[in-house]
Amino acid sequence: MKIAVIADPHFHDITNRQGGWSGEGAAIRTLADTAASTRVFNESFHATRALLDDIVRKGISLVVVAGDLTDDGQASTMAAATALLDDYSRRFGLRFVATPGNHDLYAIHGRHHSKRFLNADGSHTLVTSDASVGQDDSIERIVSAEMYCGGYDTAIAAMGAYGFYRREGDLHWECPFGSDDALASRMFEIASADGLTKRQIIDASFLVEPVEGLWLLSIDANVFEPRNGDLDPTLEQSYLDSTDAGWNSMLRNKPFVFAWMKDVALRAEAAGKRLIAFSHYPIIDPLNGTSADEAKLLNDTSFLRRTPRAEVARAAAATGIKVHFSGHLHINDTAVFRDGEDFLVNLAVPSMVGFPPAYKIVEMDGDRLDVETVTVAEVPGHDVAFPYYRIEAVRNGVSAAVTEATSHADFLSRHLAEMVRHRYLPKEWPQDLAGLVTQLDLGDLDRLAGIGTPIAPKDALAMLRDSAAGARASALSFFEMVVDWYRLRKGREIALDFIEPERIAVYRRLAQRFALGAWPEGCLQDRFASFMRMMMDWLDSAPSRDFSVDLATGTVERADYLGRTVRRQTGAA
Repeated sequence: MKIAVIADPHFHDITNRQGGWSGEGAAIRTLADTAASTRVFNESFHATRALLDDIVRKGISLVVVAGDLTDDGQASTMAAATALLDDYSRRFGLRFVATPGNHDLYAIHGRHHSKRFLNADGSHTLVTSDASVGQDDSIERIVSAEMYCGGYDTAIAAMGAYGFYRREGDLHWECPFGSDDALASRMFEIASADGLTKRQIIDASFLVEPVEGLWLLSIDANVFEPRNGDLDPTLEQSYLDSTDAGWNSMLRNKPFVFAWMKDVALRAEAAGKRLIAFSHYPIIDPLNGTSADEAKLLNDTSFLRRTPRAEVARAAAATGIKVHFSGHLHINDTAVFRDGEDFLVNLAVPSMVGFPPAYKIVEMDGDRLDVETVTVAEVPGHDVAFPYYRIEAVRNGVSAAVTEATSHADFLSRHLAEMVRHRYLPKEWPQDLAGLVTQLDLGDLDRLAGIGTPIAPKDALAMLRDSAAGARASALSFFEMVVDWYRLRKGREIALDFIEPERIAVYRRLAQRFALGAWPEGCLQDRFASFMRMMMDWLDSAPSRDFSVDLATGTVERADYLGRTVRRQTGAA
């Protein structure tokens, strides 16, 4: 049996604005919001359908959803997303097994959401569930309860058909608390950091055997830890958001889940069951050991905040689950962790609303797990929002160059370049480095690599312009290289479909030049050396497109086009 594993569809219904507006195009999010986000919004409407159509064409009937089915858990979006999946179940016999993501629900009572939707003239209307938002602004506003994101009770009830409750035909079903699937029986106590505020909250983890011999372990890795102080439990700000918490918070707040995982793994092995575990969050470091260089280059980033600590990886590997699928980061990656005899392989699944648009197909054969990563480049209707974007761009005097994209994959690649320009450089890069990215080219970097004297970023431009012209590595700008750096960071092997081989060759030569230097820590060349090392690590990382995992040893082997495998990487502690 083959299984499709998808992650982060973030389905947004572009046909329902609330307030009586309906029909395709009624709820188009703004280009400004899209450009500022790590994901696209409107394109999910057709991209999710294209993804499911591809799965149907391949004859696959079992689909794992690794969280964030919905845009932001809004009531109307949840209804539309579940209706879409239910339609594919009725028409094509698809069975969905899911785990909740941080965008599907929020804590006990949920939270408000406000979104901007485009009008025909390029202006926008604010649609919000919070009557206190936007009441003093001059823009048009619609207040609707349908924009509210529910808590556990509401969201799990809506997604209940996706394994959260026992269903007729299941050969086995359980949760960490036993065999009772009622949410009232799946509560645990969680306390604030000071231990003074305690709440009862649901853990939605479950184990299901949908077909003979296959165990799917869905782990709810959301943690909504109460903040210190006796705060109103119904308010969003009374909890720490699970977005950056993930498995780091699981070890402290849900230790019972680790014990249950270990028990499941032991029973699966004893009974000869094939076990596939998944949660929304990566369970081991998805940066392939480049965290130290990232901290040196960029200081604090969302990736670093979301990276599981070593003690978390050790505890997870000790459970014996062996392989874990994750979403959340919208990346394509294979990571291997070893601790003595224990090992754990984390397979990060990309999203259709971020670069690269792809999903994974999994097949188990004895002690081998075969994985194929499928890019869904073509999406019928991918450009449905483009006319609206162009009108908005003219009104606001900004570029709409992303609408020149010829495919969904091309649009996401262009969107990533805009994210680098408008989000990553201003928000994550140190100001002194960010200012150089748009002013240097690769010829400048080549010359910097040959200067033995340490250089401060503020002196780089003057020194380079005053020095004799050296051999230029390429006419490429450093900005283009940074965009390719992010493509590799997010796509690993899939990114090579979007970067010319000649560029890769230039990057490798530059990296070799910087690797030969020995500069004081913190100078410009040292920081660029970190940048180059990370890029090379991603180029040479474990196979992430088509590969197999030896479930007895944790060895990852690349599959070539003839179906043979070539050993590439076995991982390291």
